[in-house]
Amino acid sequence: MSIATNIVLVVDDDADIREAVQDILSFEGYAVTQAANGQEALALLTGPNALRPCLILLDLMMPVMDGEEFVGRIQQEQRLTELPIILVTASGRGQVPGVRAVLKKPFDMDVLLSTVGEHRH
Repeated sequence: MSIATNIVLVVDDDADIREAVQDILSFEGYAVTQAANGQEALALLTGPNALRPCLILLDLMMPVMDGEEFVGRIQQEQRLTELPIILVTASGRGQVPGVRAVLKKPFDMDVLLSTVGEHRH
């Protein structure tokens, strides 16, 4: 699998959060693709023109397919298991196997950028 060095997949059901994260990351030179839930994200990663991001920023609580189910599905796809996932959550939960880091909402822009820089593939 060929992973792009600057594409970040942002998965969150809140369009305002997706847009804010995209603005921050785009300013720093990242290309951002958005998905509103885990099902949309999975389709982007497994479709015929599959996206190969350097990192996934994933909300935990979303409709259709939540973050925990998404991570479980990713772990079943051999070619996707190496993708770094950062969980973004307002809840106290954050211990999801397969997740590299957890960002608590609301998060600081500098913390977001340093976490993405540290964990991107």
